[in-house]
Amino acid sequence: MTRTVRRADLRAVGEVRRSLRELLRPGCPGDVVDVAELLTTELVTNALVHTDQGAEVSAVLDASRLRVEVRDHTSRKPRPYVPNADDGTHGRGLFLVEQLADSWGVDPLGGGKVVWFEIDGGPVLS
Repeated sequence: MTRTVRRADLRAVGEVRRSLRELLRPGCPGDVVDVAELLTTELVTNALVHTDQGAEVSAVLDASRLRVEVRDHTSRKPRPYVPNADDGTHGRGLFLVEQLADSWGVDPLGGGKVVWFEIDGGPVLS
């Protein structure tokens, strides 16, 4: 699955989520789909809120893992932090990714970056 999200188009987050659900639903348990949707929503929203341009989202599912990548055009690396109670809901996105993904990272990409996560599932994702 590959989708392009235009700058500041937060409605597109739902479209990306639906596309991901269509990719995963046939062979994945509901809890895997739910976690993947949540983490993808967080990364796409971060790219749209914290950058001045759009983003490209890709998801690849194979027999043992799901990998989701969100590419944006800002080289500034995001940093997860543990939000405190006064933060409301702000700042929890990367914390959730860090806690729920099996692995995640940020890779520089010529004038931008790719923020990615993986969910391992062995035969669960096959």
